[in-house]
Amino acid sequence: MIIQTDICIIGAGPVGLFAVFEAGLLKMRCHLVDALPQIGGQLSEIYPKKPIYDIPGFPEILAHELVENLRKQIEPFTPSFTLGERVETLHRLEDNSFQLTTSDKTEINAKVVVIAGGLGCFEPRKPEIQNLEMFEGKGVNYIVKDPELFRDKRIMIAGGGDSALDWTIYLSNIAKEITLVHRNESFRGAPDSAEKVVELAKEGKINLLLSTNLNSLKGNGVLASVSVTDKNKTVHEIEVDNLIPLFGLSPKLGPLADWGLNIDKSAIEVNTKDYSTNIPGVYAIGDINTYDGKLKLILCGFHEGAIMMQSAFKHVYPEQKLSFKYTTVNGVNAF
Repeated sequence: MIIQTDICIIGAGPVGLFAVFEAGLLKMRCHLVDALPQIGGQLSEIYPKKPIYDIPGFPEILAHELVENLRKQIEPFTPSFTLGERVETLHRLEDNSFQLTTSDKTEINAKVVVIAGGLGCFEPRKPEIQNLEMFEGKGVNYIVKDPELFRDKRIMIAGGGDSALDWTIYLSNIAKEITLVHRNESFRGAPDSAEKVVELAKEGKINLLLSTNLNSLKGNGVLASVSVTDKNKTVHEIEVDNLIPLFGLSPKLGPLADWGLNIDKSAIEVNTKDYSTNIPGVYAIGDINTYDGKLKLILCGFHEGAIMMQSAFKHVYPEQKLSFKYTTVNGVNAF
């Protein structure tokens, strides 16, 4: 069976999901493909219970709640999905449409292809410390799927980015003890989050160790302690139940790298006029693309999807004139 659609969206994360809404307003059908077994991308797979603070209109929203809201938002446009499969090949057909084939040999024909694959195929960046793999799943966790698993536990978080800061703040109200270890004196995450972490340390609600490096792990079958070295070269043995290294993800484009796209440092170069790639009819939105001034934020991906769909319309309906309407006037059902 070959799936026929107007637009094939590779990646069912938040940006890919919102792109369905923008396509639906223009009466274009979408089929989404994702290697993960559920929609939501990183929000579902890596941090479903993580609070997000930069979605307009939501001072705070949990990642899984945002995914559910996006799912409800696109329901009127009845998108179809192929989940748990990775797109392997892309071929242009004689009529200038595309044929895509997945890892399970599912075939999809589409007039437009939108790559919204986030970071692509990804895996967590692991710290280079002794005995790390011995304790993976036995006290070492690279993601926080359910914060309740850490209730009343002694937690060490390592990292200086947004995830490390956000989880330190969030888990400070759940864990018995929180220690944040960062190898530098300053953080890479949002200044506001950094200020909150410093304030928590001043209040004695967390332990903050800056200019400190992880050394090794100890335990009898399960993690019991972490050895660290501070800026004075003093070694400390800290008793913990869980170590959560949050050093980001290592992105890999996978098969996309062989499609003839212009690639710069594992990201797809696009034209900011419409977020098109060097292949006509193929677009890239969200964290997977790159251009001068790029910000890797969900809200920026939403913007890119809205602009991109205006251009995609010309490929799907080349003989029609685009007449853009406002949902505030007509309502979604009017489209």
